[in-house]
Amino acid sequence: MSANGQALSRRRIMQLLGAAGVTTAVMAAETDPAMAASADDTPSAYQAPTGLAQDSPAKTTALDWIKGNSGRITALNSEIWENAELSLREWNSSLAEAGFLEKAGFDVEFGTAGFPTAFTATFSYGSGGPVLGFSGEYDALPGLSQHKGVGHHDPREYVHDPFAPSYGPGHGCGHSALGTAAAAAAAAVAQTARKHRLPVTVKFFGSTAEEALIGKTYAVSKGVYEGLDAFLDWHPSTSNATGWGSSTAMTAVTFTFLGVAGHGGTPLGNKSALDAAVMMATMSEFLREENLAPSGRLHWVINNGGDIPNVTPEIAEISYYVREGSPARVQVLLDKVIAVSEAAAKASQTKVRHRITSACWNQLPSKAFAELMHDNMRQIGPPEYSDEAHQLAKELQESLGLPQKGMHAEVAALTAPNPVFMGGGSTDVADISWNVPTVSMGAALAPIGTKMHTWSTASCAAAAPGQAALLAAARYLAATAVDLITQPERLKAIKAEFTERTKDVEWKTSLPDGYEPPMYEPPQWFLKKTGQSWPPDNITWPPKRVVSQEKFSSLGPELAPQT
Repeated sequence: MSANGQALSRRRIMQLLGAAGVTTAVMAAETDPAMAASADDTPSAYQAPTGLAQDSPAKTTALDWIKGNSGRITALNSEIWENAELSLREWNSSLAEAGFLEKAGFDVEFGTAGFPTAFTATFSYGSGGPVLGFSGEYDALPGLSQHKGVGHHDPREYVHDPFAPSYGPGHGCGHSALGTAAAAAAAAVAQTARKHRLPVTVKFFGSTAEEALIGKTYAVSKGVYEGLDAFLDWHPSTSNATGWGSSTAMTAVTFTFLGVAGHGGTPLGNKSALDAAVMMATMSEFLREENLAPSGRLHWVINNGGDIPNVTPEIAEISYYVREGSPARVQVLLDKVIAVSEAAAKASQTKVRHRITSACWNQLPSKAFAELMHDNMRQIGPPEYSDEAHQLAKELQESLGLPQKGMHAEVAALTAPNPVFMGGGSTDVADISWNVPTVSMGAALAPIGTKMHTWSTASCAAAAPGQAALLAAARYLAATAVDLITQPERLKAIKAEFTERTKDVEWKTSLPDGYEPPMYEPPQWFLKKTGQSWPPDNITWPPKRVVSQEKFSSLGPELAPQT
């Protein structure tokens, strides 16, 4: 509260903090259109409205359909969890999700935006109704294999290698449940529209490679999501909550260093690409003190560093995720990272090139949409966790050294965003949010205190905690979608807020000109089953080879013999 007892707006708090010299990032909303559109003047004493979500026969039908088909829904989650397929290679998982929607009356077309495992499923009833979009994902993460429902680290797929043991992929972000719940919600809305004769078009977007932030960002740039009135999204979490905060914009970039190979026993003149990657990693760490604001994040991994110690690596690759509060701020930080790569190449006498693999904006929030979603979550209640779910959660928490609090068995209060943006994760849903009003919410699939992208989440995703969370998420999504159909004034208000927030911003993809998305060639059986041909017309195939043509380093003129 201010001295006169009035609640301070988000913008005023940012001004005060900026005047106190916190960082220029705090003030960025005043000059950066993307951050300004994400800001909000909601007072700190915000109280969430009630009475927005309305009971109706249509909503009852949707919720009853989810309950009546819970066995089929949880079975789909289990099937995708078992597949555990990596980004851009979700052959069986995409087919399973598409098949579920076809049985619900959707028309399915594979190859959205040229991605073999992306598809668009469409259901229409009547004319003149809203066009509602749902977001489905189904890719797993490398190295996170874990037996289902086991409370300690126990990889389901252990890859034996005496020099480099590893684990197989696993659903450590819960996308098996994410795509399943969204598909269930879309199907429930379709059945409801048919029964109650409600004009609507439901579009479900099966999206590939979310873990690499590739699928949706590129698809948005190709106009895939045009024509929607609203877009509903969810993600597994450690709590049951929604809100209207933003996310970080991000650019993913891979640097390739090229040197000259040679035997380690005679190293003179060799040019080590690995040395260059290590120098880059070391130098980029020095950016943190003076070039990384609280809203920024910088992560890296050496994903190719050679094969055997006595051969100097002639090719090495290091990949970075560069995150900030807006695309403009990402670019500033990215330019500094690129400069570091050039310095490392010069010092190591190697050549360096870089390629952008993905890039997304910060998310544009929707307060009105979040309020409607929250009221539905509040009325429906938290996920129905069994004793088995809580027991698994506590075993995992004990294994990880965390307080044994079990699952988050309540719906969190709706609160205004932190007035100072402090960074965090990124999502390729963000680019959709600048083109259509979007709501995101989370349902607790993982125990309190744990983190996404871990084996403990994979343990829960298709076990008791995950199955409860996905059924709740399906209900939240379906109920909110039904309100948009039966209460057109709610949708009108959401769209009006979207228009106001975007009036000073022109969205333009952060992907570079001439960008070609990375892809893997599908197996022939998949192409035949989905009616596709290879390659799609938006990529060059086969891709250009990366081969070092560097020469050994000179040590100078021969030394004259000593006499």
